[in-house]
Amino acid sequence: MAQEQTPAGAVPEQSAAAAPAQPIFVLPPKRTLAQNVLFFVTRKPLGTFGAAVAATLVLMAVFAPVIANYNPYSVISQCTSEQNNRCKWASPGARSENPEGIMLFGADHLARDVFSRLIYGARISLYVGIVASLVGCTIGMMVGVISVHFGGATDLTVQRFIDALISFPTLILAIAIMAALGASLLNVIIALSIVYIPSTARIMRSQFMAIKEMDYILASQAIGAGNWRIMIKHMIPNCFALYLVIFTFHLGGAIIAEASLSFLGVGTPIDVPSWGGMLSQASSANVTVAPSLAIFPGLAIAVVVFSWNVLGDAIRDVMDPKLRGST
Repeated sequence: MAQEQTPAGAVPEQSAAAAPAQPIFVLPPKRTLAQNVLFFVTRKPLGTFGAAVAATLVLMAVFAPVIANYNPYSVISQCTSEQNNRCKWASPGARSENPEGIMLFGADHLARDVFSRLIYGARISLYVGIVASLVGCTIGMMVGVISVHFGGATDLTVQRFIDALISFPTLILAIAIMAALGASLLNVIIALSIVYIPSTARIMRSQFMAIKEMDYILASQAIGAGNWRIMIKHMIPNCFALYLVIFTFHLGGAIIAEASLSFLGVGTPIDVPSWGGMLSQASSANVTVAPSLAIFPGLAIAVVVFSWNVLGDAIRDVMDPKLRGST
């Protein structure tokens, strides 16, 4: 039988199986958790340092009773009235002549171990920082999204109230609130939470204003989605990266603010071990006798706040699409 010949210039037909359609765009494979951690460590060394210090601070706060070898609230045990003079102003590394071990950072004017008080002070700093930042940033974010979504008279009223709060310096406003409420740990958290609401609301409002004009928000309004559904399901999740960055920055600021309030005597009670209180008790006369009383808590505040700040910078660079290519 004669074979069929293809006319000159004609292209032979190919079966669909022989030449499958190539996809126009192929998504890159998703990174695993280990790959994300390795990427963060290699690209953001300062952020890794901040994360390591933050993790260390959490472990210190959780395992403070195990790490500290003295009671931070009382005089070192077995320091009798005759021996008490030897325990007071003890230099770093001195031995207290009891089975509890060496006073690693020395002792204060009441013969209390500085290292143990520093460890327990991490609990106060972490607790105040996390709770005050979480409450203040969350309320500020809700105020910002409500102000933008409803607009009109609501936005005008809310923004004028925020302008009034922002006009006060942060520390002055916190001191005024503490003067009205009284010195206690809970009142410090309340004061700092109120202080962080206006700044967070103002920053988040600018981001929500851009998101409000997006097509998916307009489409949600067109199909009749409720106000709270639009805010909670569409607007807030798209600003979570900015919220996380603001939270980390305010957490470091809350640690400084708590230390400042305690240093001024309007923060935590004097018997509670806090880094600001330790600095306050290391008065000028005490510093000349035992400089370590001011060096160790001051160094702890500086390192922790610096770590939280660089961690916030790294999180912003990683989560912000405009900055993901930066180093």
